[in-house]
Amino acid sequence: MKVVSYIASFLKSKGIQTVFELQGGMITRIIDELYRDGSFEIVSMHHEQAAAFAADAYARIKNKPGVALATSGPGATNLITGIGNCYFDSVPAIFITGQVNLNEQKGDKAIRQLGFQETDIVPIVRPITKAAYAIKSADELPAILNEAYRISMEGRQGPVLIDIPMNLQIAECTGELFIAEQKMSYAGNAEISTFISAFSTAYSVCNKPLILVGRGIRTADCIDSMLQLAEQLHIPVVTSLNGLDCIPYEHSNRIGLIGSYGNRWANYALGTADLLLVLGSRLDNRQTGADTDRFKADKQIFHVDIEAPELNNRITGCEVLHTDLQSFFQQLFPLNIVGRNFSEWNTEIADKRNERPDIAELTKINGINPNRFIHSLSTYSKLAIAFSTDVGSNQMWVAQSIELNEGQRLLSSGGMGAMGYSLPAAIGASFASNKQPVVSISGDGGFQINIQELETIKRNNLPIKIIILNNHCLGMIRQFQDSYFDSAYQSTVWGYVAPDFVAVATAYGIKAISVSNEDEIENALKQCWNNPDEPYLLNINLDIHTNVFPKMLFGKPLTELEGE
Repeated sequence: MKVVSYIASFLKSKGIQTVFELQGGMITRIIDELYRDGSFEIVSMHHEQAAAFAADAYARIKNKPGVALATSGPGATNLITGIGNCYFDSVPAIFITGQVNLNEQKGDKAIRQLGFQETDIVPIVRPITKAAYAIKSADELPAILNEAYRISMEGRQGPVLIDIPMNLQIAECTGELFIAEQKMSYAGNAEISTFISAFSTAYSVCNKPLILVGRGIRTADCIDSMLQLAEQLHIPVVTSLNGLDCIPYEHSNRIGLIGSYGNRWANYALGTADLLLVLGSRLDNRQTGADTDRFKADKQIFHVDIEAPELNNRITGCEVLHTDLQSFFQQLFPLNIVGRNFSEWNTEIADKRNERPDIAELTKINGINPNRFIHSLSTYSKLAIAFSTDVGSNQMWVAQSIELNEGQRLLSSGGMGAMGYSLPAAIGASFASNKQPVVSISGDGGFQINIQELETIKRNNLPIKIIILNNHCLGMIRQFQDSYFDSAYQSTVWGYVAPDFVAVATAYGIKAISVSNEDEIENALKQCWNNPDEPYLLNINLDIHTNVFPKMLFGKPLTELEGE
């Protein structure tokens, strides 16, 4: 069959029938084939970066590769931020780019370019993909596509890219639709047993145990096992940013978010625990602070990770296990580790929370308290299958205060920290869930980066509730300028402006309102959710000096946080 036909058949064989794209000359043949097949949901976006972010979110919901297509040259390079986002947040994705015909490629010639829009995208993205392929003959495609799918899903998940010259897209190829099985090599049963035994011994004498959960728990499909462990051993649970949706807000073992802007009481628990079990999470500097010695202190750390270089990386001297989480839990639960009573430890954490809850962090603001608003938004958004955030102050307010029910997801750009993520991510999540409602939360700055996707939402009648936490500046950097640059607000307040978002939404045919006072919020949220099946934009005006607290101070331990 032709290469384009093979691509369509292969994706269908893997249950992938939604693709995100921005049409361009070098991918017209692929998109035409998907269209003529008749069984694909082809989602046309208005920027390749948005297509990549939508594929990212689709993959997070489905736990299978998201697919985004782009043409050569600027189309391919516009994917890069989304590719990097998948790479750093361990999201499986297949990016397919068109390329100029083989006879239009410069090859080894000492020239910059031969064909129009010729750009050698493969070496550009190789550092931020698990694999990148430049197809040079049609018969390479079947094996490479199978390998790319396998690589994106195995081990620590991530993106792959396949670059296909236009002339090869209609060339004949031979190959079967199969998954190339390859068992990853991890710790053996004896090593796992030794690790579990050491953890059991440490648990039997500890006073302040804690579990730190990252998104790896979800990708490994081990949420139920993790919760069973926490409940059985009576261990409180803190989460990373991307691990927030691994434990429901009301779960009795849940403590909260840790990290640079984490909940004060959760950071206290992480800083003072004497036994820490890390599951599906890295111990990066935004989780531990810069002073690794003070973080480690006298605590025993047991770290399970699927990627060996992350073990004993920044934080050394840990008991480590290089394996997949399913293998770890399979050997853990036949063992009958007797749970202990940690009531004093739990009371200590609860007292810290009661001393200064999240809604009491901001004491000097005028108008709407964003943390309080996020709690209200959670109450009214029970029908949402997911919340997506942008990057900046809005992301941290959401992470600090969102009340996720069982099954609700939180989608956010973690490692890349890419502004502009929320709106296209909401689109990907809605398509991945058969067009169920999604709440997209952005700041005014990040929202403008992919504001054009309002048209995609309206055209597809997606039930996305769009929330803009509008502080009329680039708030997180403005706060940084207050701390370190004598409040010189260049490019955050000075030289920065946002449009009337209600007018913009209305121009796209989306209902919208704006609120500026606390007493308007309840009615606004009721209007937002009056019809769950339609898009709606809600602009929340905040005071320009609304900060994010608590905030980790450089060189200080997690237990000493900046606040108002």
